[in-house]
Amino acid sequence: MKALNFAEKLARPNILELAPYSSAREEFTGNQGMFLDANESPYNKPWNRYPDPLQQELRTRVGELKEVEKDRIILGNGSDETIDMLVRTFCRPGIDKILSISPSYGMYRVCADINGVDFEPVLLNSDFSLPVEDILARGGTHAKLLFLCSPNNPTGNRFAGEDIRTLLENFPGLVVLDEAYADYSRDASWVQALDDFPNLVVLQTLSKAWGLAAIRLGMAFAASEVIRLLMKVKPPYNVNALTQKKALQAMGESQQMKENVADIILRRDALMEQLSGIPGVRKAFPSEANFFLLQVDDPTSLYRHLLQMGVVVRDRSREPLCEGCLRISVGTAAQDEYLVQAIRGFFSGPGGTTGYPGPAWDYLEEPGRNGLCERKTTETHVRVAVNLDGSAKSAVRTGLGFLDHMLEQIPRHSGCDLLVNVKGDLHVDEHHTIEDTAIAMGEAFHQALGNKAGIERYGFALPMDDCAALVLLDFGGRPELVWKAKFRRENVGDLPTEMFAHFFKSFAVGARCNLYVKAKGQNEHHKIEAIFKALARAIRMAVKREAGAGFLPSTKGVL
Repeated sequence: MKALNFAEKLARPNILELAPYSSAREEFTGNQGMFLDANESPYNKPWNRYPDPLQQELRTRVGELKEVEKDRIILGNGSDETIDMLVRTFCRPGIDKILSISPSYGMYRVCADINGVDFEPVLLNSDFSLPVEDILARGGTHAKLLFLCSPNNPTGNRFAGEDIRTLLENFPGLVVLDEAYADYSRDASWVQALDDFPNLVVLQTLSKAWGLAAIRLGMAFAASEVIRLLMKVKPPYNVNALTQKKALQAMGESQQMKENVADIILRRDALMEQLSGIPGVRKAFPSEANFFLLQVDDPTSLYRHLLQMGVVVRDRSREPLCEGCLRISVGTAAQDEYLVQAIRGFFSGPGGTTGYPGPAWDYLEEPGRNGLCERKTTETHVRVAVNLDGSAKSAVRTGLGFLDHMLEQIPRHSGCDLLVNVKGDLHVDEHHTIEDTAIAMGEAFHQALGNKAGIERYGFALPMDDCAALVLLDFGGRPELVWKAKFRRENVGDLPTEMFAHFFKSFAVGARCNLYVKAKGQNEHHKIEAIFKALARAIRMAVKREAGAGFLPSTKGVL
């Protein structure tokens, strides 16, 4: 009988005797063959075939990037699956136990509970450092796994290398180092220390720095003896073909990932500094991840306020050592700005800064013809975002209720996505806010149209209740307004009716378009609303583009 190696001594006895599921595909080499072994349909190629059960090509590529032999790598459906495989391979329910730190990633406990394995958390020191002596004191014959997340979630700090080394040298079981956020840290990965520590397991993921959370790919690196045991336990086709394909594609663009990480680190530090200066914010804890803990007054109320503002963060205030803390991920630059404004507005109370409608900025991340205009003057600060190929999403805030109501008609009836946010000198009057909003909207539409290849160019008339509105629009590039609408009232809502024509003139200038506007009716509210709806329908028709059309709708050959 052969002597058991370190991993086999730790493993559950039934795993040592386990005959894993195997397929004939694992015994075949090459990509071409007549596959009649797996009861697959011969139709709907290439999706009719099961994915490579051993992920040979992907593991080879991962090994090249990480400078690790392929037999030291196992892949999973996210790191959560590799965590679960470790528990099922090495821990006997009701006998063995798992140690981890607190606070930390919640799935360590969940996997332990699912598998009926005792879970023992060890409280971090008050400065979030590792309580090395306490951890080792809790070890023993039945302590099979120690989970350490570094940088840690939710505290954001990395653990001292000498502390991790001490645990590796003295803990009786496997030390599982979860490096989900390691790409944001100054320290090198512990993957390069596998030769020095046969009890080391390193977990990594494509979900964070690689920006591929949707494809669910986790990676575990360990001694080949550990990997062989895990291979017995993993499901045969646990990583689907789409995930393997997308991961291989991403790994061919690793430089872009590094640039994204560098950008997030810079903005993380700037965001923490901005938030630290807001009254009501006690502390932004140092972080080497793409998130940080923010300690605030009244975290529960702030959390609810942010939800109402469309911002989702994590309330960690009930976690040990995290009293008063929210965990905040770094977003896009616009999202970060909105977060600052939303938190500042919460603590400044009524009359505080309103901020920008955050969710709408995500529209610019969606595919389509996008335009963004920011217009700053001594009188106004206007930001407008538009996606001509959107789905009628909107977030409008100008400070003028009736203008908001009118502008909301544009995305609703054009199908475009539209964000409008204005901080204007309304204490003077409405003129600058209305004018600059229209100019910025026009500029955003002009930018989104690009070279205008393939657009329809023209549009539209609309009846509404007692009113008939005619809006003819031409995105041909020559700004002009013909206005044939009169109003008997001085104001509709909080808008002077004299400003309606000026709004459309300013939009025409910004969008470089020709507008002919005519409206008749008895109800002034209905009349102007009909005009805005007709404008929206005109836009809908004019920006429509035939797929693949590359021509300009002009006999001049230019717009």
